[in-house]
Amino acid sequence: MPVASLSRFRETWTSNFAERASTLHDEFPDYYLSNPESLICSSAPHSFRLGTGASVYTRALIPAMLRAKHEVILVTCFWAPSPTLVVLKEALEALAKERCERARQAQASGSDADMLQPLRIRICFSSRSLFQKLFHTSSRDGYIYPPSTWPKQLGLPSQEVLEAGLIDLRIKTLFFLPFSVMHPKFLIVDRRRAWLPSCNVSWEAWLEGCVEFTGDAVDGLITFYRQVWDRDLESQLFNPVYSDLPPATSTSLDRFEVALPDSPASVTTALPGAATPTVILPSSHHRNPRFNLLPWHESPSPPPTPLNHATLQLLDMAKETIYLQTPNLTSRVVIHSLLDALERGVDVSIVTSKRLMLLEQIVTAGTTTSFCIRSLVGKYRACEARNKHLASLGSRSYAEPPTDIEAQPPRLGSLQVSYFRPNPSHLSKNIAEEPVQSHLKLTIIDGQCTLLGSGNMDRASWFTSQELGVMFQSAEFAATISAALRGVLADRLELVFSSPTARSH
Repeated sequence: MPVASLSRFRETWTSNFAERASTLHDEFPDYYLSNPESLICSSAPHSFRLGTGASVYTRALIPAMLRAKHEVILVTCFWAPSPTLVVLKEALEALAKERCERARQAQASGSDADMLQPLRIRICFSSRSLFQKLFHTSSRDGYIYPPSTWPKQLGLPSQEVLEAGLIDLRIKTLFFLPFSVMHPKFLIVDRRRAWLPSCNVSWEAWLEGCVEFTGDAVDGLITFYRQVWDRDLESQLFNPVYSDLPPATSTSLDRFEVALPDSPASVTTALPGAATPTVILPSSHHRNPRFNLLPWHESPSPPPTPLNHATLQLLDMAKETIYLQTPNLTSRVVIHSLLDALERGVDVSIVTSKRLMLLEQIVTAGTTTSFCIRSLVGKYRACEARNKHLASLGSRSYAEPPTDIEAQPPRLGSLQVSYFRPNPSHLSKNIAEEPVQSHLKLTIIDGQCTLLGSGNMDRASWFTSQELGVMFQSAEFAATISAALRGVLADRLELVFSSPTARSH
């Protein structure tokens, strides 16, 4: 039988988390400590998109921002000069111009232009440059960029251009030395619809994913945002006595649909929008407890945050299959859990990257993904050899007493490990936006539970970075995402290891 129902997960997760929550101190955020049940909700997933970061932004996130009527909340980690940022700036300028024209027309027709409600846009990020991080304030209030810095430092329109279009923009950053980036990434429009991408506002042509959903889970994201980025956020989105500006026209959106070449890895899959049990899973930043660069030293247990704890519980509850796609794999507790699952007979398939952010891996984990993969495969082969030896003992001559069947170990699960690579034919032809690495963070357990978000399976995500994951429990959701991903990965995998019984996932 596949992984247990959400009711069992909820019961086990909340009770175990409540027991370990006492070990968490000075969490940011900490709103869930007294009531972890508040993180359990529902959602209606509408679409899942694969592509590069530029294609996700230009085909999904920026059009969604242009359709906003009241408020846009964009949270990301890394902010850098890039084609994505260029398109975002152009989109905001066009939106401001269009709103300015509509306000002018409203005034000309005799309506009170001052009563038109501004569009509130909040942009939040953590990392822009080494200098910015070294000298960033340690206050949890963060740093708010003055309007004078928007065009030159951040690559965004000027305050004058935006205010002419009744756009109220605020840009805020949070970062805590030495390594504590705020890693979550999400977009909320009008507090009704949300997108959970894996990409930053950056230049890298990496494979990314993005799920769009509505429902109670959007309120869960708002709560997370309020606790981290804006404690003064009003509970009411807009004043109903104001008249609404209509959304931007489709003509504006069409312009940005073709602003950048689409990625050959782009796939958009519609989801039915049915009510789906969902869990919002924050993970607070920490200052790396008992951090040690020496890989042979004993590794401390990671903080039992909601995301960390839920991930380990899902891996422990798996009965049939685990699919894991992560940019890096350097978290020892994850690797141990995968080995435990394999020894229980669970089939494990891993897609990761061979040389992604090597310096960051060494600094934050004291090891690399490729080293950890070699170690995992070596331990798996040792398990295979042990099981073969035990099986040979069970096939001794009939003159000897039969081996106790119940004493035999369970079937060893199959293991398949692949590195992501660009499509060779696209690479040779220099096709634009061909992803060269995978940045998708995805875990699917027993074809039932799907975990998406910002968290990698590396030491940084498990110990120091603030993360955010969302778990969806739906066999249809998992199957739809798996099918879309299989098509994209068909010509983009380098097989590293496959046990004889491994199946294609």
